[in-house]
Amino acid sequence: MPSFRRIRHCGILFFFAVLVGGCDKEGSGGSKSPIVSIPPAPVTVSQLVVREEVDHDYYDGRISAVLTVDLRAQVKGYLLRACFKDGDIVKAGDLLFEIDPRPYKAALDQAKAQVASAEANLTLAKAEFARFGHLAAKGVATPEEAETWKSKQGTAAADKMKAQAAVEQAELDLGFTRVVAPIMGKMGRRMVDIGNLVTGSPSDSPLSTIVSIDPIYVYFDVDEHSLLRYRAAGNAALARAEGPMLSVKDLKIPLEIALENDEGYPHTGVIDFADNRVNRSTGTIQVRGVLSNARHQFVDGLRARVRIPGSESGKKVLLTERAVGSEQGRRYVFVVDDKNVVARRDVEVGRAYGRLRAVTGLTGTEKVIVNGILRVREGARVEPHQIPMPDAEPTKSPDR
Repeated sequence: MPSFRRIRHCGILFFFAVLVGGCDKEGSGGSKSPIVSIPPAPVTVSQLVVREEVDHDYYDGRISAVLTVDLRAQVKGYLLRACFKDGDIVKAGDLLFEIDPRPYKAALDQAKAQVASAEANLTLAKAEFARFGHLAAKGVATPEEAETWKSKQGTAAADKMKAQAAVEQAELDLGFTRVVAPIMGKMGRRMVDIGNLVTGSPSDSPLSTIVSIDPIYVYFDVDEHSLLRYRAAGNAALARAEGPMLSVKDLKIPLEIALENDEGYPHTGVIDFADNRVNRSTGTIQVRGVLSNARHQFVDGLRARVRIPGSESGKKVLLTERAVGSEQGRRYVFVVDDKNVVARRDVEVGRAYGRLRAVTGLTGTEKVIVNGILRVREGARVEPHQIPMPDAEPTKSPDR
């Protein structure tokens, strides 16, 4: 064992002697260590996309019928029949419900009899007044008797007017036994079954509801900054430099609507109303758009996506978000010049157009690194491979 240890120690000493000798030999000759050159990093670059784009503002809205009517009984009685099926589309004037009319028909007949009685009494009073007036002129009757029949004539005339008013009320009550559609629209479900007693009280539940179909409203909230921008842009477009500014309603600002299952924004309308005050707690104002519903695709209460063209449309410099880096809150991109040297450009990232983002701080002629930004630094030389801008889509992307 001691001999083995001595052999191992001798071997280690020999190795270090050779190593140190080689270093001394190289140093004594005065030669320098060779510099290892780093090859250019391979990166992928793309030409910036420059194209005309329309800015849009996006809002969440709710579809609402222009007219909504609760159908209620106005007289007391038993419900005889319903003349529609749930969900039917009805026209104004169509019969919907009928309440038992027999009590009201009897009341009308009685009121008409009262009119006939009042007319007879009035005729008698007129005749008697004329007769006693003639006799009083001859001295056969006293003037007081003539005055009495004159008073009875006035009373009979008043009784006739009262009876006629009772006839009109009875006719109204009889008419109220027929509940007709006040508007054209779509019926809701029947809330009261046939055979039930309705009282005509305002506290009763409605018999059903009816909503108008075409046109249709969409309500949404707009922040006050956007509202002022729409008004300013609209009045500027109309060259209204003098006089009061037109309201949002008068400007007829176009809007586009999409339902949850729509691709893009296929439905169009105009803004026709803005509320008369801004909500102080939220800084928003309720705005209403009106649009056609000829195909009946909109239903009261549906959620809708609303898109309004902005006022900052024009040519935009666009790139994919994967080309944008971030450092301490500052956004930047790496561009490659004709000598394949990297330069950093600070940018501001704006709206999304399709899957690209608008940026400011670039002219649009640069080539930016879209893959490999973590492998480069400013001033480094790279080996670029150019491809079309990733995520680029046609100018009129339907779902922006």
